[in-house]
Amino acid sequence: MGRSHRRAGLSDPAKETTATYHVLMSATSRDNEITQLLKRHGEGERAAFDALVPIVYARLREIARRQRRRDGALSETMSTTALLQEAYMQLVEETGVEWQNRAHFFAICARAMRRILVDAARDRSRLKRGGGEVQIELTPEVAVSSSTEDVLAVDLALDRLREFNERLAQVVECRYFGGLSEEETAAALNTSLRTVQRDWLRARAWLAKAFSAPGP
Repeated sequence: MGRSHRRAGLSDPAKETTATYHVLMSATSRDNEITQLLKRHGEGERAAFDALVPIVYARLREIARRQRRRDGALSETMSTTALLQEAYMQLVEETGVEWQNRAHFFAICARAMRRILVDAARDRSRLKRGGGEVQIELTPEVAVSSSTEDVLAVDLALDRLREFNERLAQVVECRYFGGLSEEETAAALNTSLRTVQRDWLRARAWLAKAFSAPGP
């Protein structure tokens, strides 16, 4: 009996290792499937995108929900489902894109959703002009923009940052708007983790200065 118990006890780590291996293999297989579907879609196969959506739907919905929570002033204007549908209609036609990997795809999706929400903000505020300072803390955690003017101010600041340094703006899109991790951002931008960390600090400093500058 004692020997049997010891054997059973010794087999537990092996079972855990095997289970971990299968989880990692499953994740790798899923990533490879996503990459292949993106490649086929980039080559013009629209059906590949339709096959991709169910696989990545949960992550896309998370990104959409995050975007709406950030743009709190617009959260009642467009539901998460509506934002996903709008993004789908745009992205399904984006054949010819050289998708690099799933992180690159999620970054592009986050950018598309941001543009949709910014356009909605412009529709709501065509005749309004903001003034004063914009108090927005750039962190990966969700922070809510309190007004339509804040949404537009962030978009304008990001456009100016892009003119200054496009890669810094891309890092902000991935980290702040898309909620991508540092590792995912590095993969999406095809750069190193240390570069992303450095660029994220630079971008936050640049935007903090832009937000604190007196309005015209």
